[in-house]
Amino acid sequence: MSISGLDHFNIRAKDLDGMRDFFVDVIGLSEGDRPSFEFPGYWLYAGDAGAVIHLVGTDRQRGYVSGHGDDDRDGTGVVDHLAFKGTDAPGLLARLDERGIEYRKRELPNGAAKQIFVKGPEGVVIEVVYPAA
Repeated sequence: MSISGLDHFNIRAKDLDGMRDFFVDVIGLSEGDRPSFEFPGYWLYAGDAGAVIHLVGTDRQRGYVSGHGDDDRDGTGVVDHLAFKGTDAPGLLARLDERGIEYRKRELPNGAAKQIFVKGPEGVVIEVVYPAA
């Protein structure tokens, strides 16, 4: 068996629309086609990379869960963060500043890349990596 690359991350969200809005309006993904599953969700696309984030709604009181295990959790569990390749650091920083969202900038010790870390809804940490200029 061989692995050819990353397909997607699946994130269970208590506030499904808030999570979608963060990834679309702040991070810069776009909402796209998704199969008509019996549970709510969104597939979010990153250009030619396809649907890199699958958001799944969880609401036991309304009777739906994704079927991928226990939906009672805090934060991102064993996932530390999600990282994306970025192309417009000033644009991302402007969107974060406009919304009053805190972030942390870091440069790799060898100067090969710059990173922006931001905590999104429900504790999901996002890293956006930009190649050094």
